[in-house]
Amino acid sequence: MSAAVTHPLVGELVERHQATLDAALDAAAKRDYWSPYPEFPKAYGESGPADGKAAFDALLGQPFTLDGHPADGDLVGGEASPYGIELGIGYPHAEPDALIAALSAARPGWAAATPLERAAVCLEILHRINARSHEFGQAVMHTTGQAYGMAFQAGGPHAQDRGLEAVAYAYAEQTRLPRRADWTKPQGKREPLVMTKEFTVVPRGLALLVGCNTFPTWNGYPGLFASLATGNPVLVKPHPRAVLPLALTVRTAREVLAEAGYDPNLVCLAVEHEGGTVAQTLAVRPEIRLIDYTGSTAFGDWLEEHAKQAEVYTEKAGVNAVVIDSTDDYKGMLGNLAFALSLYSGQMCTTPQNLLIPRGGIATDQGDKSYDQVVADLAAAIDGLLSDDARAAAILGAVVNPGVLQRSAAAAGGEYGELALAPRAVTSPDFPGATVRTPALVKLDADKPDDRAVFRTECFGPVSFAVAVESTPAAVELLRTTVRDKGAMTASAYTTSPEVEGLLVAAALDAGVSLSLNLTGGVYPNQTAAFSDLHGTGANPAANSAYCDGAFVANRFRTVEVRRHG
Repeated sequence: MSAAVTHPLVGELVERHQATLDAALDAAAKRDYWSPYPEFPKAYGESGPADGKAAFDALLGQPFTLDGHPADGDLVGGEASPYGIELGIGYPHAEPDALIAALSAARPGWAAATPLERAAVCLEILHRINARSHEFGQAVMHTTGQAYGMAFQAGGPHAQDRGLEAVAYAYAEQTRLPRRADWTKPQGKREPLVMTKEFTVVPRGLALLVGCNTFPTWNGYPGLFASLATGNPVLVKPHPRAVLPLALTVRTAREVLAEAGYDPNLVCLAVEHEGGTVAQTLAVRPEIRLIDYTGSTAFGDWLEEHAKQAEVYTEKAGVNAVVIDSTDDYKGMLGNLAFALSLYSGQMCTTPQNLLIPRGGIATDQGDKSYDQVVADLAAAIDGLLSDDARAAAILGAVVNPGVLQRSAAAAGGEYGELALAPRAVTSPDFPGATVRTPALVKLDADKPDDRAVFRTECFGPVSFAVAVESTPAAVELLRTTVRDKGAMTASAYTTSPEVEGLLVAAALDAGVSLSLNLTGGVYPNQTAAFSDLHGTGANPAANSAYCDGAFVANRFRTVEVRRHG
């Protein structure tokens, strides 16, 4: 990092976090494993889990304070934990005009800061969030339904990794051009032409982050920190059922900004009751120049169509598929798929939905297996994984919304097709009021039009389809066309054939989806690692951007040149 520090109050932060930023830039280039944020609960002290639970409990039933934040005196609440706890937290409400005015007033000082200063402040925000990872884990658990182990990791350190990744990419893109350059053009016998040129990063404007219910921090931090690190004030609009994790984030950001000498209204919170339309209202405001959104295809499409004044980054719905051609580790394949289909009750945008299996069966290290045998063995693997209720609850978490429960019930009633594995209710030993369901596995046929209509539509939640296909090439082509038409965040395959692998890679490149091959160990198709894996590609209808690449940050600012004769 070579840029000079101009703000006197952030020099200490630059010194404190320079090594972390340099390491993040190096990790993004090498794509190997790296993280400054431990993912093991004990890394945060023996009392960390208890302290985090106590901090979370202290928030319940209380107004949530944000010092100096725009407010009209009303409080907005209504969050209820999927585990049966009423949170009872009231968040300060403000009208869009007041929020926009506050953000706009805060903008000039932040825009004038250097990319290095902004990066250092962002890293301090992440550092303080990281120290409270257990508190954030509780907040994520009781708004999303994730089991605590997952909520702590995905909602804590892994989300922080994604935020840091965005800061690193933002810094790299903003410093790609020198701040000053001397230009000399020879003119033969005449005096050379000499110019001095200055290149200044100019932020786009105000940013709007529209949060999701299932992964408020993991999906929210990339956009939040990409916008903030590139000089744009951010208005955080959480999902009404998952306000607390992002409200805690906003509070922490405001505290750091104020201490560093900046206006804390650079980060504000826009809350609403469920069913409100504030996101639509804000999205088309002319002051909003950047929008980050994770959620349904319908609203993502609406944003892309109507928010013409803004750069819109969306992650929407898709239909993820697995091609099963052959395997040299049948047991490992079944175990990996069983866990992938069960994790967080399938309530992930990366969970496999369609398992494309040749009707004639597959070759394995345990001999040839028919389509029916593969499906039956996978059902047995899921059943075995989740046979103990306590273990099942720790993997499945709780159902996050009524739509997921309705789809599970529809599968149980045979509405989608023949059941290979029926879902069952699980009683959580710690939270008897939680709604927990095991996955349903449904048998379908690719050649039946009614079945195609089912499996080519996203079925978010714990429902997967074992689709019989004519052959492996037919499965590969079905993968290709489904991704092209419907989008996908992930694709996976199992094969021992180099020729089939070549077909799969070609299809993935053509359709624009990342591909996982032959996963049998501790890496699953619905998990991605910051600084190494890209989450989404932006190359198919499921998402128009990726966490995280240069394109995700580079258009959040422009570079303006001023030149003079030397």
